[in-house]
Amino acid sequence: MIRFQGKVKKALALGLSLVMITGAMGGCGQPQNEKVKTVKLGYVNWAEGIAMTNLAAAVLQDDMGYRVETAMVDVAPLFTSLVAGNTDAFMDVWLPVTHEDYMNKYGDQLEDLGVNYENAMIGLTVPAYVPINSVEELKDNKEMFNGEIVGIDSGAVVMRETERLISEYDLDYKLLSGSGPTMTAALKKAIDAKEPIVVLGWKPHWKFSRWDLKVLEDPKNIYGTSENIHTMARKGFSNDMPDVAAFLTNFKLDEQQLGSLMDAIENGSDPLEAARKWSKDNAELVKSWLPNAEIENTKKTEDKP
Repeated sequence: MIRFQGKVKKALALGLSLVMITGAMGGCGQPQNEKVKTVKLGYVNWAEGIAMTNLAAAVLQDDMGYRVETAMVDVAPLFTSLVAGNTDAFMDVWLPVTHEDYMNKYGDQLEDLGVNYENAMIGLTVPAYVPINSVEELKDNKEMFNGEIVGIDSGAVVMRETERLISEYDLDYKLLSGSGPTMTAALKKAIDAKEPIVVLGWKPHWKFSRWDLKVLEDPKNIYGTSENIHTMARKGFSNDMPDVAAFLTNFKLDEQQLGSLMDAIENGSDPLEAARKWSKDNAELVKSWLPNAEIENTKKTEDKP
């Protein structure tokens, strides 16, 4: 799915629908040297995207010498900013289901730099102590959950799919909109009180390492099966910044690695600094992503008798 705080205001999202405003982007500490190239990374308010983007920013600064600007916006303006060339890359594109509509609309205007995480999934999630195991059981247990499903950002595609799920399963439930952080806050409050709650959840997310949770079975497969998370870049990015494109293509995390990264960021006071420390603690992995690592490995192979 750090201090994952702050909901992106709709006004900001609309204002950024065509242009990723440079002044609104958080510079990540590089000196203002005109000779230093800037990489602009966009992300949405999902835990895994926040974690991966901050890690990429730390590596680009510390190991590759780039200035990095990051901006958190809603997914729709982020895709249009990529297409317009105002954002360089977005590392949290879920395929083939979650962001299918955006890819159908914009895919031929973007560069797919490949998969950075495999076997991601979305599903309605409850604490392990809740005595149901399937979405179908929600219908007869409306009072247990007060007829509410705690969702995330109203504009998220998965919210639309959840509305469809409510209809397909004939559930008399209200889907509450909010954000990733408000969802986890509601989950924590319920778990602390040992009360039932059902939330719109996804893996990877740090909540699964913090609490004992279960994803409800979805016999109608509304959310689809597992997905892969891709890094998408603006058209021409690989030609403009080939070394950065190579790094983002090499950037891959497994469940344990991303879980520990998200946990470190969630428990840290500053996302970038937490990511920077994680990078140093996992130096060999990070080194394998760098473009010069490929060159070194090739040279070693060529030098063998």
